[in-house]
Amino acid sequence: MEKLLSKIQQSFSEGLPGWDAHQKMINYKRPKATDMEKIDPTARKSAVLALIYPKQDEAHIALMLRNTYNGTHSGQVSFPGGKREPSDKNLVETALREAREELNIHPNDVQVIGELSKIYIPPSRFLVSPFLGFAKLRPDFRRDPHEVAQLIEAPLRLILGEAEIKEKPIYLEVAKTEIMVKYFDILGHTVWGATAMMLKEISELIQK
Repeated sequence: MEKLLSKIQQSFSEGLPGWDAHQKMINYKRPKATDMEKIDPTARKSAVLALIYPKQDEAHIALMLRNTYNGTHSGQVSFPGGKREPSDKNLVETALREAREELNIHPNDVQVIGELSKIYIPPSRFLVSPFLGFAKLRPDFRRDPHEVAQLIEAPLRLILGEAEIKEKPIYLEVAKTEIMVKYFDILGHTVWGATAMMLKEISELIQK
């Protein structure tokens, strides 16, 4: 794990893959976050935590299946995270607070490596800042039953390599139609959209 951490830190210092990585998980019209900061300057700020940690001597990353509710991201797989609250000093604090609330990840156990490329989510108008973190030990996960239907402990190997990218039609409630999407199959869960874009950037950082 220490070797992996050093590798990611080195990759961060060389620059992020950004939009080049994001595009590999998109086959439908989606704006670049850098464009949307100009087009939609009042977009809602939010943050997520992508935490890498060891489990049974293998690197994993923590995802979660959101509960079903009357909203844009109902029943989707995501990283722990949410909107910035007035009490948050910055977006790193937002990501760490949400991770603790949703999955009981203690901020003191997280080494924040850095901020990944921002992603804009059109249906909810969220401009998301993803933060990549590292934990030396597996957290004592406890999900918030009001927000999290299931914890998903994803082995990192499931997102490495172009062969792991799959494609299928998904029905979008907001658009009332099916669209073809690229996704990762992670332990039987379809991970697409913003979360898949973030995972692809992490994958390319690891494989630089």
